[in-house]
Amino acid sequence: MRRFLLLILLLIPLQGFSQWVHFPVEYLKFTPRQDTLTFYVVGDVLAHGRVVESSSIYGYTDFFKHVENHIRRADVAVCNMEFPLAGKPYTGYPVFSGPESFAEYLSEVGYDVFLTANNHVLDKGFEGLSRTIDQLEQRNIIYTGTAASARTDTLLNPLILQVKGLRIAFVNFTYGTNSGSAVRWPKVQRMNRAELAPVMARARAKADIILVFPHWGNEYEPLHSPSQESMARWLVEHGANAIIGSHPHVVQDMEWIDGVPVYYSLGNALSNQNDFIARLEGAVTLRYLLRFGEEPQMLPPQLDLLWCTKPGMIENSYAAVPIESPASIWRDPHDYDIMQATLAEYRATHGE
Repeated sequence: MRRFLLLILLLIPLQGFSQWVHFPVEYLKFTPRQDTLTFYVVGDVLAHGRVVESSSIYGYTDFFKHVENHIRRADVAVCNMEFPLAGKPYTGYPVFSGPESFAEYLSEVGYDVFLTANNHVLDKGFEGLSRTIDQLEQRNIIYTGTAASARTDTLLNPLILQVKGLRIAFVNFTYGTNSGSAVRWPKVQRMNRAELAPVMARARAKADIILVFPHWGNEYEPLHSPSQESMARWLVEHGANAIIGSHPHVVQDMEWIDGVPVYYSLGNALSNQNDFIARLEGAVTLRYLLRFGEEPQMLPPQLDLLWCTKPGMIENSYAAVPIESPASIWRDPHDYDIMQATLAEYRATHGE
């Protein structure tokens, strides 16, 4: 009897079977898998003395609590850790050495990749950089832009992660460092085209998407420089799919180069800088549409502006907050007015 029923089912056309068991026909159509791959990127995280002092009193929780949902929703969140973990005594600007607990917090709040190629990474010399690498690795924190040896250099520059079935290359480099040479180990990846060419070649050979994070440009300049644009064009020619920069401590302009988005600077993500324009900061969300059997398609990227508040303005400690946050959350209404005036200046400069 079972064999007879099986034979009957095999002889019934598929559409007839769907009507017989009352399934809508469209349930039987194959729909290609569709998903999104999301990156969330912020700028410079600076361990200024007062930031560290505040964290010793109130902890770190306030720092990114207002954008934590964005960080955690992303498949990969990226920040620029612009301080070495060189040990005590902890020091702020101009020669940084941040506490390991700061890096632990950044990882716990949801940042997945730390950019370490910046001008402050050698503030405590090569010993400080070596300790930074050790401390990150002991905590299983993923980083790129530096390397302890030639062997690890090929693994970290570029850093390649597999996310949702795609291989993503992360390339990070700096225009220079405040101290230290460019030739000894541990290495800092420099903005040198001859050195970057093999890095980009490895990225092209191994990755489906190449994201580049330069530490470059002129500090406090709201618009990018010709040298930044020249370098950006070179990176696009060598395979970059998106370029997101840091170092100027202000949000610079954005442009498209041959279909590649270039955000020249996101400014600071967290700092104690006093210039109002340096307290306005950017966060970029990159999204790729994934369809079964097709190349990933970049969706329009999104720049969200944030504002770095200081202790007592909104929270007990420092906090990065979206600029659309309601005035009612400010304990210091004057700071809200300053943010609005700074935002108006930014939009006038950038033609928005």
